[in-house]
Amino acid sequence: MNSLILHLETSTKICSVALSQNGILLAHSDRAADGYIHGEALTLMIEELLHNSNTNLQELNAISYSSGPGSYTGLRIGLSTAKGLCFALAIPLIALPTHQILFQIGKENGLEKSQKVIALLDARRTEVYMEVFDSEGQSIQQLHCALLEQTDISACLPAVVVGDSNTKAQTFWAADELTWIHEALSARFQAKAAFEAFQRQQFEDLAYCSPIYLKGANGVLL
Repeated sequence: MNSLILHLETSTKICSVALSQNGILLAHSDRAADGYIHGEALTLMIEELLHNSNTNLQELNAISYSSGPGSYTGLRIGLSTAKGLCFALAIPLIALPTHQILFQIGKENGLEKSQKVIALLDARRTEVYMEVFDSEGQSIQQLHCALLEQTDISACLPAVVVGDSNTKAQTFWAADELTWIHEALSARFQAKAAFEAFQRQQFEDLAYCSPIYLKGANGVLL
């Protein structure tokens, strides 16, 4: 089953788009700023990516988006853009939890079978959105909000740590069995998982799907 998939990543301050075919990355574009630029940049980045790839919107078979948790505003922009395109093109939407994308980053950076992946995203101050995976990608510590200074990771070692809270986490976790991966989130890491979901026809209901927030716009737990 042929699949040309557009990927959107808007869960952090990095605004990222990518294009893949049958799980193979064709092109990608990432932009980072001190603030959130998704509202202004995302649509233009999609247009530029498709133009530079000599691809028309009508050729797309699906769209995948990073479904959170992460920035409340960023996630809403990513999903609304993806939904609009899917409705207009009559193609399916694939939701990929952001921490599963972080696991893929760990895997593509030389993850060993003995290691676990501690995936972290910033949730303000010393709080993080945290999930722990084994080397096969199975979640062994479910997604939750964690305070770094109160979190014991001894049962998770050895492990690689990946996400935008690495610098913050290093001030609290100093175990020798930790490997820190400073690869930024990017839509290009969605290609394989999105293709697998496409083959399984694991699609979202466009009318009812929503991001994984954990926290609302005001930072209060949902």
